[in-house]
Amino acid sequence: MLVLLGFAMIAVFMVLIMTKKLTPVLALIIVPTVFGLFAGAGLGIGDMVLDSMKSMTSTAALLMFAIIYFGLMIDVGLFDPLVRFILRKLGNDPAKVVLGTAVLAAAVSLDGDGSTTFILTTAAMLPVYLRLKMSPVVLTCVAGLANGTMNILPWGGPTARAASALNLSVSDVFVPMIPSLIAGLVVVFVFAWLLGLQERNRLRATAPEIWDSADTFDGGTSPAGSGTGRFGSGRTGSGPAGGAAAAGSPSAGGSSVAVLERPEGLVDEHDSAMADTALDPNRATLRPKLQWFNLGLTVAIMALLVADLVPLPFVFMVGSAIALLVNFPKVKDQGAQLVAHAPSIVAVVSMVMAAAVLTGVLNGTGMVKAMSEWLVAIIPADMGPFMAVITGVLSIPMTFFMSNDAFYFGVLPVLSETAAHYGISAADMARASITGQPFHLQSPLVPAILLLVSLAKVDLGDHHKKVLWRTAVVSLVMLAVGVLTGAIGIG
Repeated sequence: MLVLLGFAMIAVFMVLIMTKKLTPVLALIIVPTVFGLFAGAGLGIGDMVLDSMKSMTSTAALLMFAIIYFGLMIDVGLFDPLVRFILRKLGNDPAKVVLGTAVLAAAVSLDGDGSTTFILTTAAMLPVYLRLKMSPVVLTCVAGLANGTMNILPWGGPTARAASALNLSVSDVFVPMIPSLIAGLVVVFVFAWLLGLQERNRLRATAPEIWDSADTFDGGTSPAGSGTGRFGSGRTGSGPAGGAAAAGSPSAGGSSVAVLERPEGLVDEHDSAMADTALDPNRATLRPKLQWFNLGLTVAIMALLVADLVPLPFVFMVGSAIALLVNFPKVKDQGAQLVAHAPSIVAVVSMVMAAAVLTGVLNGTGMVKAMSEWLVAIIPADMGPFMAVITGVLSIPMTFFMSNDAFYFGVLPVLSETAAHYGISAADMARASITGQPFHLQSPLVPAILLLVSLAKVDLGDHHKKVLWRTAVVSLVMLAVGVLTGAIGIG
Protein backbone atom coordinates (compact mmCIF):
# COMPACT_ATOMS: atom_id res chain seq x y z
CA MET A 1 0.00 0.00 0.00
CA LEU A 2 2.80 2.44 0.87
CA VAL A 3 4.50 1.70 -2.46
CA LEU A 4 1.30 2.44 -4.38
CA LEU A 5 0.59 5.58 -2.37
CA GLY A 6 4.16 6.78 -2.80
CA PHE A 7 4.23 6.39 -6.57
CA ALA A 8 0.70 7.77 -6.88
CA MET A 9 1.67 10.83 -4.84
CA ILE A 10 4.71 11.49 -7.04
CA ALA A 11 2.66 10.95 -10.22
CA VAL A 12 -0.10 13.34 -9.10
CA PHE A 13 2.50 15.88 -8.00
CA MET A 14 4.26 15.74 -11.41
CA VAL A 15 1.04 15.93 -13.41
CA LEU A 16 -0.26 18.93 -11.47
CA ILE A 17 3.01 20.81 -11.97
CA MET A 18 3.57 19.90 -15.60
CA THR A 19 0.00 20.71 -16.59
CA LYS A 20 0.21 23.95 -14.57
CA LYS A 21 -2.87 23.10 -12.54
CA LEU A 22 -0.97 24.16 -9.42
CA THR A 23 2.18 26.12 -8.78
CA PRO A 24 5.12 24.07 -7.42
CA VAL A 25 4.71 25.62 -3.97
CA LEU A 26 1.03 24.70 -3.69
CA ALA A 27 1.61 21.22 -5.11
CA LEU A 28 4.44 20.62 -2.63
CA ILE A 29 2.10 21.44 0.23
CA ILE A 30 -1.31 20.09 -0.80
CA VAL A 31 -0.48 16.80 -2.53
CA PRO A 32 1.76 15.31 0.21
CA THR A 33 -0.68 16.42 2.89
CA VAL A 34 -3.57 14.55 1.25
CA PHE A 35 -1.55 11.40 0.59
CA GLY A 36 0.06 11.53 4.02
CA LEU A 37 -3.37 11.46 5.64
CA PHE A 38 -4.35 8.51 3.45
CA ALA A 39 -1.16 6.76 4.60
CA GLY A 40 -2.25 7.08 8.20
CA ALA A 41 -0.01 9.94 9.31
CA GLY A 42 -2.87 11.58 11.21
CA LEU A 43 -2.00 14.52 13.42
CA GLY A 44 1.62 13.39 13.40
CA ILE A 45 2.04 14.81 9.91
CA GLY A 46 2.84 18.21 11.40
CA ASP A 47 5.85 16.88 13.31
CA MET A 48 7.07 15.05 10.19
CA VAL A 49 7.03 18.29 8.22
CA LEU A 50 8.67 20.39 10.93
CA ASP A 51 11.46 17.84 11.42
CA SER A 52 12.14 17.99 7.69
CA MET A 53 11.93 21.78 7.61
CA LYS A 54 14.65 22.14 10.24
CA SER A 55 17.15 20.55 7.86
CA MET A 56 16.23 23.00 5.09
CA THR A 57 16.63 26.30 6.92
CA SER A 58 20.31 26.62 5.99
CA THR A 59 19.51 26.02 2.33
CA ALA A 60 16.79 28.66 2.39
CA ALA A 61 19.17 31.14 4.02
CA LEU A 62 21.85 30.44 1.42
CA LEU A 63 19.47 31.02 -1.46
CA MET A 64 18.03 34.17 0.06
CA PHE A 65 21.31 35.95 0.70
CA ALA A 66 23.03 34.70 -2.47
CA ILE A 67 20.19 36.20 -4.52
CA ILE A 68 20.53 39.46 -2.60
CA TYR A 69 24.30 39.54 -3.05
CA PHE A 70 24.55 38.84 -6.77
CA GLY A 71 21.50 40.93 -7.53
CA LEU A 72 23.19 43.79 -5.70
CA MET A 73 26.44 43.26 -7.62
CA ILE A 74 24.57 43.52 -10.92
CA ASP A 75 22.80 46.67 -9.73
CA VAL A 76 26.01 48.43 -8.70
CA GLY A 77 27.70 47.57 -12.02
CA LEU A 78 30.25 44.91 -11.05
CA PHE A 79 29.74 43.11 -14.38
CA ASP A 80 29.54 46.26 -16.54
CA PRO A 81 33.31 46.42 -17.28
CA LEU A 82 33.22 42.79 -18.42
CA VAL A 83 30.36 43.58 -20.80
CA ARG A 84 32.23 46.59 -22.19
CA PHE A 85 35.48 44.67 -22.47
CA ILE A 86 33.83 41.84 -24.38
CA LEU A 87 32.09 44.20 -26.76
CA ARG A 88 35.28 46.22 -27.30
CA LYS A 89 37.41 43.17 -28.10
CA LEU A 90 34.98 41.31 -30.34
CA GLY A 91 35.46 43.41 -33.45
CA ASN A 92 33.82 41.85 -36.48
CA ASP A 93 35.11 38.30 -36.07
CA PRO A 94 32.15 35.87 -35.72
CA ALA A 95 34.32 33.38 -33.82
CA LYS A 96 35.19 36.01 -31.22
CA VAL A 97 31.60 37.20 -31.08
CA VAL A 98 30.28 33.73 -30.28
CA LEU A 99 33.01 33.00 -27.75
CA GLY A 100 32.36 36.36 -26.13
CA THR A 101 28.69 35.46 -25.90
CA ALA A 102 29.60 32.30 -23.98
CA VAL A 103 31.89 34.18 -21.59
CA LEU A 104 29.31 36.89 -20.95
CA ALA A 105 26.48 34.41 -20.36
CA ALA A 106 28.62 32.34 -17.99
CA ALA A 107 29.67 35.41 -16.00
CA VAL A 108 26.17 36.84 -15.64
CA SER A 109 24.90 33.36 -14.71
CA LEU A 110 26.64 33.84 -11.37
CA ASP A 111 23.48 35.53 -10.11
CA GLY A 112 21.63 32.20 -10.46
CA ASP A 113 18.75 33.72 -12.42
CA GLY A 114 18.38 32.41 -15.97
CA SER A 115 15.97 35.14 -17.00
CA THR A 116 18.38 37.90 -15.98
CA THR A 117 21.23 36.15 -17.76
CA PHE A 118 19.30 35.85 -21.00
CA ILE A 119 18.00 39.43 -20.88
CA LEU A 120 21.50 40.85 -20.39
CA THR A 121 23.20 38.56 -22.90
CA THR A 122 20.59 39.07 -25.60
CA ALA A 123 20.45 42.82 -25.16
CA ALA A 124 24.23 43.09 -25.39
CA MET A 125 24.89 40.62 -28.19
CA LEU A 126 21.83 40.44 -30.46
CA PRO A 127 22.55 43.76 -32.19
CA VAL A 128 26.06 42.51 -32.98
CA TYR A 129 24.69 39.27 -34.46
CA LEU A 130 22.19 41.15 -36.58
CA ARG A 131 24.68 43.73 -37.82
CA LEU A 132 27.11 40.99 -38.87
CA LYS A 133 24.26 38.90 -40.32
CA MET A 134 25.06 36.06 -37.94
CA SER A 135 22.39 33.54 -36.96
CA PRO A 136 20.57 34.42 -33.72
CA VAL A 137 20.13 30.67 -33.18
CA VAL A 138 23.85 30.51 -32.45
CA LEU A 139 23.35 33.16 -29.76
CA THR A 140 20.54 31.23 -28.06
CA CYS A 141 22.49 27.98 -28.33
CA VAL A 142 25.63 29.35 -26.68
CA ALA A 143 23.74 31.31 -24.02
CA GLY A 144 21.68 28.21 -23.19
CA LEU A 145 24.81 26.05 -22.97
CA ALA A 146 26.61 28.45 -20.63
CA ASN A 147 23.65 29.12 -18.36
CA GLY A 148 22.68 25.46 -18.17
CA THR A 149 26.19 24.47 -17.12
CA MET A 150 26.37 27.22 -14.49
CA ASN A 151 22.97 26.16 -13.17
CA ILE A 152 24.60 23.71 -10.74
CA LEU A 153 25.83 26.64 -8.62
CA PRO A 154 24.53 26.29 -5.03
CA TRP A 155 22.18 29.26 -5.38
CA GLY A 156 20.99 28.32 -8.87
CA GLY A 157 18.26 26.00 -7.63
CA PRO A 158 18.94 22.36 -8.63
CA THR A 159 21.83 21.84 -6.22
CA ALA A 160 19.78 23.32 -3.39
CA ARG A 161 16.83 21.11 -4.35
CA ALA A 162 19.01 17.98 -4.38
CA ALA A 163 20.52 18.89 -1.02
CA SER A 164 17.13 19.66 0.49
CA ALA A 165 15.53 16.47 -0.82
CA LEU A 166 18.28 14.31 0.68
CA ASN A 167 18.92 16.40 3.82
CA LEU A 168 22.48 17.28 2.84
CA SER A 169 24.64 20.37 3.10
CA VAL A 170 24.70 22.33 -0.15
CA SER A 171 28.47 22.69 0.06
CA ASP A 172 28.86 18.90 0.42
CA VAL A 173 27.04 18.51 -2.88
CA PHE A 174 28.60 21.36 -4.85
CA VAL A 175 32.26 21.69 -3.83
CA PRO A 176 33.34 18.20 -5.04
CA MET A 177 31.60 18.99 -8.36
CA ILE A 178 33.73 22.06 -9.10
CA PRO A 179 36.08 20.05 -11.42
CA SER A 180 32.99 18.86 -13.31
CA LEU A 181 31.74 22.45 -13.58
CA ILE A 182 35.09 23.61 -14.95
CA ALA A 183 35.17 20.72 -17.44
CA GLY A 184 31.64 21.54 -18.54
CA LEU A 185 32.55 25.19 -19.13
CA VAL A 186 35.59 24.17 -21.16
CA VAL A 187 33.36 22.06 -23.40
CA VAL A 188 30.93 24.99 -23.72
CA PHE A 189 33.72 27.34 -24.80
CA VAL A 190 34.98 24.78 -27.31
CA PHE A 191 31.49 24.45 -28.76
CA ALA A 192 31.20 28.25 -28.87
CA TRP A 193 34.47 28.62 -30.77
CA LEU A 194 33.54 25.91 -33.26
CA LEU A 195 30.13 27.49 -33.81
CA GLY A 196 31.86 30.82 -34.36
CA LEU A 197 34.17 29.30 -36.95
CA GLN A 198 31.14 27.80 -38.71
CA GLU A 199 29.49 31.22 -38.79
CA ARG A 200 32.68 32.80 -40.14
CA ASN A 201 32.88 30.28 -42.98
CA ARG A 202 29.16 30.54 -43.72
CA LEU A 203 29.27 34.32 -43.97
CA ARG A 204 32.30 34.24 -46.23
CA ALA A 205 30.41 31.93 -48.57
CA THR A 206 26.92 33.45 -48.41
CA ALA A 207 27.57 37.18 -47.99
CA PRO A 208 30.55 38.09 -50.17
CA GLU A 209 29.12 41.57 -50.70
CA ILE A 210 29.64 42.24 -46.99
CA TRP A 211 32.40 39.90 -45.92
CA ASP A 212 35.66 40.29 -47.83
CA SER A 213 36.93 36.75 -48.14
CA ALA A 214 40.44 38.02 -48.81
CA ASP A 215 40.46 39.89 -45.52
CA THR A 216 41.26 38.29 -42.20
CA PHE A 217 38.86 38.30 -39.29
CA ASP A 218 41.25 39.85 -36.83
CA GLY A 219 38.49 41.82 -35.11
CA GLY A 220 40.79 44.74 -34.50
CA THR A 221 40.65 46.83 -37.66
CA SER A 222 37.17 48.22 -37.20
CA PRO A 223 35.26 48.63 -33.95
CA ALA A 224 31.72 47.37 -33.79
CA GLY A 225 29.38 49.72 -35.58
CA SER A 226 32.09 52.04 -36.85
CA GLY A 227 30.91 51.98 -40.41
CA THR A 228 34.32 50.85 -41.74
CA GLY A 229 35.98 47.54 -42.42
CA ARG A 230 33.83 44.63 -43.57
CA PHE A 231 30.78 46.68 -44.38
CA GLY A 232 32.61 48.90 -46.85
CA SER A 233 32.85 52.63 -47.01
CA GLY A 234 30.13 54.56 -45.31
CA ARG A 235 28.04 51.57 -44.22
CA THR A 236 27.03 51.56 -40.58
CA GLY A 237 24.92 48.45 -40.43
CA SER A 238 21.72 50.03 -41.54
CA GLY A 239 19.17 48.00 -43.44
CA PRO A 240 18.08 44.48 -42.48
CA ALA A 241 20.83 44.10 -39.90
CA GLY A 242 21.20 47.73 -39.07
CA GLY A 243 20.48 50.09 -36.25
CA ALA A 244 22.97 48.29 -34.04
CA ALA A 245 25.65 50.90 -33.67
CA ALA A 246 27.32 50.87 -30.32
CA ALA A 247 26.71 53.76 -28.00
CA GLY A 248 30.08 55.34 -27.47
CA SER A 249 31.56 53.90 -30.72
CA PRO A 250 32.83 56.19 -33.46
CA SER A 251 29.54 55.90 -35.29
CA ALA A 252 27.67 56.93 -32.18
CA GLY A 253 29.81 59.92 -31.49
CA GLY A 254 31.62 58.58 -28.43
CA SER A 255 35.10 57.32 -27.65
CA SER A 256 34.58 53.76 -26.45
CA VAL A 257 32.16 50.90 -26.78
CA ALA A 258 29.70 50.92 -23.90
CA VAL A 259 26.19 49.70 -24.59
CA LEU A 260 24.68 48.32 -27.76
CA GLU A 261 21.17 49.50 -28.53
CA ARG A 262 18.65 47.18 -30.11
CA PRO A 263 17.50 47.82 -33.70
CA GLU A 264 14.18 49.62 -34.00
CA GLY A 265 12.60 46.53 -35.57
CA LEU A 266 13.26 44.51 -32.45
CA VAL A 267 11.58 46.72 -29.91
CA ASP A 268 9.09 44.65 -27.90
CA GLU A 269 7.58 44.29 -24.47
CA HIS A 270 10.90 43.25 -22.94
CA ASP A 271 12.68 46.50 -23.74
CA SER A 272 11.40 48.15 -20.57
CA ALA A 273 12.87 45.30 -18.54
CA MET A 274 16.23 45.71 -20.28
CA ALA A 275 16.32 49.37 -19.34
CA ASP A 276 16.53 48.37 -15.69
CA THR A 277 19.35 45.86 -16.07
CA ALA A 278 23.12 46.19 -15.91
CA LEU A 279 23.05 47.36 -19.52
CA ASP A 280 21.58 50.71 -18.49
CA PRO A 281 24.63 52.97 -18.07
CA ASN A 282 22.61 55.69 -16.36
CA ARG A 283 20.91 53.76 -13.58
CA ALA A 284 21.00 55.32 -10.15
CA THR A 285 22.42 52.25 -8.42
CA LEU A 286 25.79 52.34 -10.24
CA ARG A 287 28.79 52.62 -7.90
CA PRO A 288 31.85 53.00 -10.20
CA LYS A 289 34.07 54.30 -7.40
CA LEU A 290 33.49 51.07 -5.46
CA GLN A 291 34.25 48.75 -8.39
CA TRP A 292 37.49 47.38 -6.94
CA PHE A 293 36.00 46.96 -3.51
CA ASN A 294 33.05 45.00 -4.89
CA LEU A 295 35.34 42.84 -7.01
CA GLY A 296 37.57 42.07 -4.04
CA LEU A 297 34.59 41.21 -1.88
CA THR A 298 33.20 38.88 -4.54
CA VAL A 299 36.56 37.14 -5.00
CA ALA A 300 36.84 36.68 -1.24
CA ILE A 301 33.37 35.12 -1.09
CA MET A 302 34.20 32.77 -3.97
CA ALA A 303 37.43 31.76 -2.22
CA LEU A 304 35.55 30.97 0.99
CA LEU A 305 33.01 28.99 -1.04
CA VAL A 306 35.74 26.76 -2.48
CA ALA A 307 37.71 26.48 0.76
CA ASP A 308 34.55 25.54 2.70
CA LEU A 309 35.95 27.03 5.90
CA VAL A 310 32.73 28.75 6.94
CA PRO A 311 29.13 27.65 6.28
CA LEU A 312 28.01 29.15 2.98
CA PRO A 313 24.78 30.71 4.31
CA PHE A 314 26.79 32.74 6.83
CA VAL A 315 29.32 33.74 4.15
CA PHE A 316 26.59 35.23 1.97
CA MET A 317 24.85 36.77 4.96
CA VAL A 318 27.98 38.68 5.92
CA GLY A 319 28.86 39.42 2.30
CA SER A 320 25.41 40.85 1.60
CA ALA A 321 25.50 42.95 4.75
CA ILE A 322 28.94 44.41 3.91
CA ALA A 323 27.96 45.05 0.28
CA LEU A 324 24.75 46.80 1.28
CA LEU A 325 26.44 48.88 3.98
CA VAL A 326 29.30 50.05 1.77
CA ASN A 327 27.38 50.58 -1.47
CA PHE A 328 24.22 52.00 0.09
CA PRO A 329 25.04 53.73 3.39
CA LYS A 330 21.57 55.23 3.72
CA VAL A 331 19.01 53.05 5.44
CA LYS A 332 16.33 54.01 2.91
CA ASP A 333 18.50 52.80 0.01
CA GLN A 334 19.30 49.55 1.80
CA GLY A 335 15.63 48.86 2.25
CA ALA A 336 14.94 49.67 -1.40
CA GLN A 337 17.56 47.16 -2.51
CA LEU A 338 16.06 44.40 -0.38
CA VAL A 339 12.60 45.15 -1.72
CA ALA A 340 13.89 45.16 -5.30
CA HIS A 341 15.03 41.54 -4.99
CA ALA A 342 12.14 40.36 -2.84
CA PRO A 343 10.17 38.67 -5.68
CA SER A 344 13.07 36.35 -6.52
CA ILE A 345 13.69 35.60 -2.86
CA VAL A 346 10.07 34.76 -2.08
CA ALA A 347 9.75 32.49 -5.11
CA VAL A 348 12.82 30.43 -4.26
CA VAL A 349 12.69 30.34 -0.46
CA SER A 350 8.98 29.48 -0.34
CA MET A 351 9.66 26.56 -2.66
CA VAL A 352 12.39 25.22 -0.38
CA MET A 353 10.20 25.52 2.70
CA ALA A 354 7.23 23.90 0.94
CA ALA A 355 9.48 21.02 -0.09
CA ALA A 356 9.68 20.08 3.59
CA VAL A 357 6.09 18.84 3.35
CA LEU A 358 6.88 16.39 0.55
CA THR A 359 10.16 15.11 2.00
CA GLY A 360 8.66 14.97 5.50
CA VAL A 361 5.71 12.84 4.38
CA LEU A 362 7.87 10.58 2.20
CA ASN A 363 10.22 9.85 5.09
CA GLY A 364 7.81 10.06 8.02
CA THR A 365 5.23 7.65 6.61
CA GLY A 366 7.84 5.15 5.41
CA MET A 367 6.94 5.61 1.74
CA VAL A 368 10.52 6.14 0.63
CA LYS A 369 11.73 3.02 2.41
CA ALA A 370 8.93 0.89 0.98
CA MET A 371 9.44 2.23 -2.55
CA SER A 372 13.21 1.72 -2.42
CA GLU A 373 12.82 -1.87 -1.22
CA TRP A 374 10.50 -2.50 -4.16
CA LEU A 375 13.00 -0.98 -6.59
CA VAL A 376 15.82 -3.02 -5.10
CA ALA A 377 13.80 -6.15 -5.77
CA ILE A 378 13.39 -5.36 -9.49
CA ILE A 379 16.82 -3.87 -10.29
CA PRO A 380 19.37 -6.49 -11.38
CA ALA A 381 21.97 -6.95 -8.69
CA ASP A 382 24.86 -6.32 -11.08
CA MET A 383 23.49 -2.84 -11.87
CA GLY A 384 23.08 -1.75 -8.26
CA PRO A 385 26.64 -0.49 -7.74
CA PHE A 386 26.20 1.85 -10.72
CA MET A 387 23.08 3.57 -9.38
CA ALA A 388 24.81 6.97 -9.16
CA VAL A 389 25.93 6.79 -12.79
CA ILE A 390 22.49 5.53 -13.83
CA THR A 391 20.92 8.45 -11.96
CA GLY A 392 23.19 10.90 -13.75
CA VAL A 393 22.23 9.51 -17.14
CA LEU A 394 18.52 9.44 -16.21
CA SER A 395 18.67 13.05 -15.05
CA ILE A 396 19.31 14.17 -18.64
CA PRO A 397 15.96 13.14 -20.16
CA MET A 398 13.94 13.12 -16.95
CA THR A 399 14.66 16.73 -16.02
CA PHE A 400 13.85 17.75 -19.60
CA PHE A 401 10.37 16.24 -19.52
CA MET A 402 9.58 17.15 -15.93
CA SER A 403 10.32 20.07 -13.67
CA ASN A 404 13.26 20.14 -11.29
CA ASP A 405 10.79 20.09 -8.42
CA ALA A 406 9.24 16.86 -9.62
CA PHE A 407 12.59 15.16 -10.24
CA TYR A 408 14.50 16.24 -7.13
CA PHE A 409 11.67 16.01 -4.64
CA GLY A 410 9.81 13.11 -6.21
CA VAL A 411 12.25 10.81 -7.97
CA LEU A 412 15.69 11.43 -6.42
CA PRO A 413 14.79 10.41 -2.84
CA VAL A 414 13.56 7.05 -4.10
CA LEU A 415 16.66 6.45 -6.22
CA SER A 416 18.90 7.52 -3.33
CA GLU A 417 17.26 5.18 -0.87
CA THR A 418 17.65 2.37 -3.39
CA ALA A 419 21.33 3.20 -3.94
CA ALA A 420 21.96 3.09 -0.20
CA HIS A 421 21.44 -0.67 -0.32
CA TYR A 422 24.53 -0.89 -2.53
CA GLY A 423 26.72 1.35 -0.39
CA ILE A 424 26.29 4.51 -2.46
CA SER A 425 25.93 7.63 -0.33
CA ALA A 426 23.20 10.23 -0.68
CA ALA A 427 25.86 12.84 -1.50
CA ASP A 428 27.04 10.77 -4.48
CA MET A 429 23.47 10.52 -5.73
CA ALA A 430 22.86 14.24 -5.30
CA ARG A 431 26.00 15.12 -7.24
CA ALA A 432 25.12 12.74 -10.06
CA SER A 433 21.59 14.09 -10.25
CA ILE A 434 22.69 17.65 -11.06
CA THR A 435 24.79 16.71 -14.10
CA GLY A 436 21.70 16.76 -16.32
CA GLN A 437 21.11 20.48 -15.77
CA PRO A 438 22.65 21.72 -19.05
CA PHE A 439 20.04 19.61 -20.87
CA HIS A 440 17.24 20.52 -18.46
CA LEU A 441 17.62 24.26 -19.08
CA GLN A 442 16.59 23.79 -22.71
CA SER A 443 13.21 22.32 -21.75
CA PRO A 444 10.05 24.18 -22.79
CA LEU A 445 9.00 23.73 -19.17
CA VAL A 446 11.65 26.30 -18.20
CA PRO A 447 10.25 29.84 -18.56
CA ALA A 448 13.72 31.37 -18.97
CA ILE A 449 14.43 29.48 -22.20
CA LEU A 450 11.13 30.67 -23.63
CA LEU A 451 12.18 34.22 -22.78
CA LEU A 452 15.52 33.68 -24.52
CA VAL A 453 14.08 32.49 -27.83
CA SER A 454 11.46 35.23 -27.66
CA LEU A 455 14.04 37.98 -27.20
CA ALA A 456 16.21 36.62 -30.00
CA LYS A 457 13.21 36.03 -32.31
CA VAL A 458 14.23 32.37 -32.68
CA ASP A 459 11.97 29.35 -33.15
CA LEU A 460 12.22 26.95 -30.22
CA GLY A 461 12.51 24.00 -32.61
CA ASP A 462 15.50 25.59 -34.35
CA HIS A 463 17.08 26.24 -30.97
CA HIS A 464 16.60 22.61 -29.94
CA LYS A 465 18.11 21.28 -33.17
CA LYS A 466 21.33 23.10 -32.46
CA VAL A 467 21.55 22.92 -28.69
CA LEU A 468 20.19 19.58 -27.45
CA TRP A 469 22.95 17.22 -28.56
CA ARG A 470 25.57 19.69 -27.38
CA THR A 471 24.01 19.98 -23.94
CA ALA A 472 23.84 16.18 -23.74
CA VAL A 473 27.58 16.06 -24.40
CA VAL A 474 28.24 18.67 -21.70
CA SER A 475 26.13 16.71 -19.19
CA LEU A 476 27.90 13.43 -19.95
CA VAL A 477 31.32 15.08 -19.66
CA MET A 478 30.37 16.51 -16.27
CA LEU A 479 29.17 13.07 -15.16
CA ALA A 480 32.34 11.38 -16.40
CA VAL A 481 34.60 13.92 -14.67
CA GLY A 482 32.59 13.48 -11.48
CA VAL A 483 33.20 9.72 -11.59
CA LEU A 484 36.92 10.13 -12.41
CA THR A 485 37.48 12.61 -9.56
CA GLY A 486 35.56 10.46 -7.08
CA ALA A 487 32.82 13.03 -6.54
CA ILE A 488 30.36 10.47 -7.91
CA GLY A 489 31.07 7.06 -6.47
CA ILE A 490 30.48 3.55 -7.69
CA GLY A 491 29.44 1.01 -5.09
